[in-house]
Amino acid sequence: MRNLLLALCVSLSAACYAHAKSLEVYFVDVEGGQATLVVSPSGESLLIDTGWPGFGGRDADRIVAAARAAGLQKLDVVLITHYHRDHVGGVTQLAERIPVGVYLDHGGSVESGEQANALMAAYNAAVVKARRLGLKPGDKIPIKGLDVTVLTAAGETIAKPVAGEGEPNALCAAAKPQEDDSGENAQSLGILIRHGKFRMIDLGDLTWNEELELACPANRAGPVDVYLTTHHGGPSSGAPAIVHALRPRVAIMNNGARKGGNPDSIKTVRTSPGLEDLWQLHDAIEAGDGNNSSKDLIANVEEQCEGRGIKLSAEPSGAFAVTNLRNGFAKSYAAR
Repeated sequence: MRNLLLALCVSLSAACYAHAKSLEVYFVDVEGGQATLVVSPSGESLLIDTGWPGFGGRDADRIVAAARAAGLQKLDVVLITHYHRDHVGGVTQLAERIPVGVYLDHGGSVESGEQANALMAAYNAAVVKARRLGLKPGDKIPIKGLDVTVLTAAGETIAKPVAGEGEPNALCAAAKPQEDDSGENAQSLGILIRHGKFRMIDLGDLTWNEELELACPANRAGPVDVYLTTHHGGPSSGAPAIVHALRPRVAIMNNGARKGGNPDSIKTVRTSPGLEDLWQLHDAIEAGDGNNSSKDLIANVEEQCEGRGIKLSAEPSGAFAVTNLRNGFAKSYAAR
């Protein structure tokens, strides 16, 4: 594995994109799934998940549009957090539209049945055109200009805290587990992205008990600047013991109009110490007006929408800005 990752690093270092000073992240609207495009200051790219299948290639088209806006002609790395339709389903249509260098995942699916088998067959067919590597907790994803650490994969978490972290978590004493999840959500490949002092976490659809393993008895990930809400802001993820220990300044929720955006989950995020803003890809119908953010912070305010996204730009100092691509509203967050 180490040699394979080294070879990947050498390959990516030859990327011929214009250098930028900022880390750029595009939170693509895939209607309650995930597609997050990370573009490093070196111009190398990491796409986390591919959205849904079908819909005439809607999600693949939106991802490619974001890639073009970022000046990309290919995707260096596509990371699949887990094998559910809203995360890996768009891989076939995406591979038809833009070249991919390498696919990263947690290994094979733990689910079976007609739909699960069809998803794996489609994924396996797509990856033969590129390369595929399986990751485990503690691995590094070599994207030049960034430090990307795998925190969780295949139901396991990093054995030791990220360097400099591991603060005891007093919230664990009151934390109560939920029923164990034996499916793919609990297998989610979660990562921590660092650009200088800036830190962002994406745990896919990691479920409650696995979140507690990462955060208890010590917070092995450490605090972050930006938290992509786990499992679209649904109730089977987002345990207060991890969300509050992460102490994000900004949370971004990749929800759909009728998926995610659970009122209790939103409350957990909003009461996290130090939170300044919650941005949303959609107005959450379940949440209601009293729980949704202001319209300036919501990329899509109508259920039948144009699929606008959210863009984040971060500097090594830790300063960052978030922009609503629907209305151009932007807010800056100074380095701390």
